[in-house]
Amino acid sequence: MRIALYNVEPQIINTAMMQVSQYHKGCGDSVHLYNPLFHQYYDRVYAFSIFDYSDKGYVKPDMVRGGTGFNLSSKLDRDIERSSYDWSLYPDCDYSILWFSRGCIRKCPYCVVWKKEGDISSVEPKNLNPNGEYIKVYDNNFFANPEWRSAIKKLRSYDQPVEFNSGIDVRLMDSEIAEAILSLKHRRQIHIAWDNPKEDMIPCLNRIIKYIKPYRLMCYVLIGYWSTPEQDLMRVEALRKLDIDPFVMPFDRKDSYQKNFARYVNMKAIFNSVSWQDYDPLKSF
Repeated sequence: MRIALYNVEPQIINTAMMQVSQYHKGCGDSVHLYNPLFHQYYDRVYAFSIFDYSDKGYVKPDMVRGGTGFNLSSKLDRDIERSSYDWSLYPDCDYSILWFSRGCIRKCPYCVVWKKEGDISSVEPKNLNPNGEYIKVYDNNFFANPEWRSAIKKLRSYDQPVEFNSGIDVRLMDSEIAEAILSLKHRRQIHIAWDNPKEDMIPCLNRIIKYIKPYRLMCYVLIGYWSTPEQDLMRVEALRKLDIDPFVMPFDRKDSYQKNFARYVNMKAIFNSVSWQDYDPLKSF
């Protein structure tokens, strides 16, 4: 069979696409990156999408479609799910992607993880990228996994810098978790989050900086979903006082306030020298 793979978001490393590729190569099929000019010559075309807002103009009705960009309930076939990653699809990628768990203990209304994957469960990580220089851990809530201790041991055994892509749930922080975090090499700052303005995170933040120096922390701040501008500024300034680096994540990137506030906070030269009240977005370039 002639199999074609179409990644709707080509800038994103798609692990499901790598598993489909590995499975079909194992079956003796020829696997190609999709070219719409040759659509009629393929026996089967898989389309992959993570975001529902991505342009689906090249997606055709006869394609096998999967991913949250198409349907929250879509899943890989069992045999494909057991397949390893075909890293040859991404020869220029310099990192590995690993999951040690799926699902989450939280039910955040803006997040599709719990709706798609349910409660948290441990999974066996896939194969490393042979060209990888560091590891991105994609678990949605790494330390909520009952098997996190064995996952930490495995990460240490790889002896590569680690980046927790979704961040660390600071509400779970204790001395054992802090020690585990500090036992790893980290590629960048350690990511945490303060998404809900109604949740008093100050005690949790004070607890984590007892174990981990504030300059090593970067905190995601969700705005525009269930917060007011006043609550956004309150969280950012609270993080500033603790010397934790805030990073604003706008829920609606097209909204002018959210876009401007994110630019103000995330451009550190401006954030560290100008107050929000005095900030002029027209002079920020």
